[in-house]
Amino acid sequence: MKIVFIVDIHGNSAPIDLLKDPLSEADLVLIGGDITHFGGEDKAREVMDKVRWYNRNVLAVAGNCDTKEVDEYLYRDNINLHARSFRQDSVSIVGAGGSLPAPSPTPNVYSEEEYRAVFERALEDCDMTVPMIVVSHQPPIGTINDTISSGAHVGSTAVRTFIEQYHPLVCFTGHIHEAPGIDKIAGSKIVNPGPLGTRSYAYLDVTDTIRTLEIRKF
Repeated sequence: MKIVFIVDIHGNSAPIDLLKDPLSEADLVLIGGDITHFGGEDKAREVMDKVRWYNRNVLAVAGNCDTKEVDEYLYRDNINLHARSFRQDSVSIVGAGGSLPAPSPTPNVYSEEEYRAVFERALEDCDMTVPMIVVSHQPPIGTINDTISSGAHVGSTAVRTFIEQYHPLVCFTGHIHEAPGIDKIAGSKIVNPGPLGTRSYAYLDVTDTIRTLEIRKF
């Protein structure tokens, strides 16, 4: 299965047309949050419709800069991964949207305890007989992907604990714009391709193992 992952769109749908070939050729498109920049359903729908023009098989979480209205819209379209699990071919995909509270208030935030509950709900109907992929807008703590410009780590202990316990093949993340790259926790790959506006996306070719995992430019 070929997967394209994009994140931190922030309402700028223009780059999506430049990504039309990888989107069209993918078996699944995953979107990791911040679909809008403090926007609601109308803006989220504009972005999602453009993605789904090239590929109808899309799953997503909302980010911290998306309003609760975006979350509700994704649920109505049955593409919201937040606190849910979807079986896709040979893998299970679970998701967590939003972020931890930050110095600047944003509309979609969760505490560490709430994140633990989100992952518990996601596992209720998760097929644990196949490998797992995680989509979490909030990165786990202690990797290159949660390191801000000061050098501080601002990731989630709950996300990291989940990864250490369940060993997903890949955790796709975003949120920290200045921290793209591929890292590892206990054998699980942690991938932040950077905001879509930087013309970056992640590409995964997966069966029951990772065949190819790359951050690509377009």
